[in-house]
Amino acid sequence: MVSVPSNPKIYHITHIDNLPSIAASMELVSDAKRIASGLLCSLVGMSTIKRRRLDEIEVLCHPGTKVGQYVPFYFCPRSIMLYILHKANHPELSYKGGQVPIVHLEADFYTVVNWANTEGVRWAFSNGNAGAYITNFYKETADIIYLDWSAIQSNDFSDNKVKEAKQAEFLMFDTFPWTLVEKIGTINNTIALRVQATLANVGHQPLIVAEPSWYF
Repeated sequence: MVSVPSNPKIYHITHIDNLPSIAASMELVSDAKRIASGLLCSLVGMSTIKRRRLDEIEVLCHPGTKVGQYVPFYFCPRSIMLYILHKANHPELSYKGGQVPIVHLEADFYTVVNWANTEGVRWAFSNGNAGAYITNFYKETADIIYLDWSAIQSNDFSDNKVKEAKQAEFLMFDTFPWTLVEKIGTINNTIALRVQATLANVGHQPLIVAEPSWYF
């Protein structure tokens, strides 16, 4: 059994083409806000799952809110969603560009939670895929013990229980400040250099590092 890390990190994946608009607006936005605002971006998710998160799955610890109203993060890099993007053969996936242009935005769980609590921003985390119909949601940091850290850190997710637990998500309501992103991980140095050039004139510049072990 793997114990809870002393400083858990959270990871949001996005296409490199989205970085200029994210950095310019100084925030990541939820799917609900993106749609309401008419924002254009390079989408890499599956539309049916996004729709379910927007319309059906409620974050029960914050009654009246849906998963699609939150900015999602995983508790690990090299997520199952990234694997799906890498394979590019899922029938519901319209994006076929593979994993190379996908970057990881890393933030610190406790730093993020402390900021959200100070600002009065709702946040939660799930113990599995937040887009699934049977998932538990939590809003207390102490409940992080209910996550299966063995599964989250596993690179073998062939077992269905591991697959579900590995997809645990951290959620922040509506928007997530760009200034809370501490690091950007890329598949190689070529993409890292592209990220550096893209963010050259941005006030907040996270550490940019090639992290091939975060990819398939």
